[in-house]
Amino acid sequence: MDNITAQAMIRFGLGARPDQTAPADARGWLHSQLQGADPGLSSGRFDDLPTGADALTAFRSDAMTRKQLQLAGTPLRGNFMPETPKMYQADAKAQLLWAVDTPSPFRERLVWFWANHFSISVRQGGTLGLVGPFIREAIRPHVTGKFTDMVLAVESHPAMLRYLSNVGSVGPNSPAGLRMKRGLNENLGRECMELHTVSLAAGYTQTDVTNMAKLLTGWSVDPNNQPTGFAFRPFAHEPGGQTVLGRRFGGGQQGAIDALTYLSTYPTTYQALARKLVRHFVADDPPADAVRTIATALSTTQGDLGAAAAALLTLPEAWQPGQKVKTPVEYVVSVLRAAPPQPGDEPPLLPVLNKLGQPLWAAPLPNGWSDKAADWVGSDAVLSRIDWSYNYAERVQAAQPIDVASQTLGAHLRPQTASAIKSAGSPQEGLTLLFASPEFQRR
Repeated sequence: MDNITAQAMIRFGLGARPDQTAPADARGWLHSQLQGADPGLSSGRFDDLPTGADALTAFRSDAMTRKQLQLAGTPLRGNFMPETPKMYQADAKAQLLWAVDTPSPFRERLVWFWANHFSISVRQGGTLGLVGPFIREAIRPHVTGKFTDMVLAVESHPAMLRYLSNVGSVGPNSPAGLRMKRGLNENLGRECMELHTVSLAAGYTQTDVTNMAKLLTGWSVDPNNQPTGFAFRPFAHEPGGQTVLGRRFGGGQQGAIDALTYLSTYPTTYQALARKLVRHFVADDPPADAVRTIATALSTTQGDLGAAAAALLTLPEAWQPGQKVKTPVEYVVSVLRAAPPQPGDEPPLLPVLNKLGQPLWAAPLPNGWSDKAADWVGSDAVLSRIDWSYNYAERVQAAQPIDVASQTLGAHLRPQTASAIKSAGSPQEGLTLLFASPEFQRR
């Protein structure tokens, strides 16, 4: 496997798999993954998982059962088995295993990138069973489509509406606001501007944030509305139009749609997205020329994310190996892709990610997980990876470590790493040396 092929599989993909043939045309292989619908959605892997509306129904049922037991004085321990944690477990397992098995790892990396851009934590706001449906319903269908379509799907999804407390946001002058004396919550209005679209570079004001929040009042949830569970509640919506970043928008649900469309195509949005894409795929300090290339691809196509992804493949800097450090989830997935466990063995991945410092779908802040090396290369973090990889290596199907190294790193394998692996005292030690090597830890 030459340098270009290895880079395609490691930098743009999620790591090579020995049982997947290396492509003869690495760039063509990557481009092909940008065509058509999301393969995960047609794989059958997610068919039995809940929709957003299903998760809302389960959350409501769990809350009612909990309340009934508490009113009856019945201890919850041993008598209450909520559904939403089970939904999260099933969803997390399915999405992690698809990342391990997918033959379209570049496409899947884009799914994970955009899910992190629109980060939602399962530890806040009653979102535990909703993040999996959110990724399937709001992210996967749009990773090579228009950014506007993704923004509209994201901001209207119950996972985001609950995470950023928009469900309880009521227009002060709406019928509900006047009757119940409830007020505005600006979380979604602020984050959809600062983090999701225009960024601070747009120079928006607090008034812009407040007005955007007013436009989003009434965007709520209803478990009866399949598949996502979104509902617009006119009685909670602030009447009248609002001005955001110099443009006037009407009231009602359409006013917020128009405002989000405007924000998603704003010039600073394309700049912010380009910088983030280049940071993820090229270097922690994004080269200015590379950022301009991606921003131009976005602006000339009105936010076509497939065009932006294709433009990444033209960047000479993107083909320089080892510029990025794998995050814990990238590392774990790449280890399992390189050396699958024995048949019937299912390693407990969620506890591992917790231990390595990146619990799945649980970034501490709405800006998501960092993908900068400085946040993941502390000595304790590296030792934790080595400890886990040593324990995992016991579970691997019979394989010669040097063969695994050659098949998964190709030309990136350094002579000193190969020599150390060959001299290892056991296959377990050899695999551990591979997984601990700098060339495996980086992409």
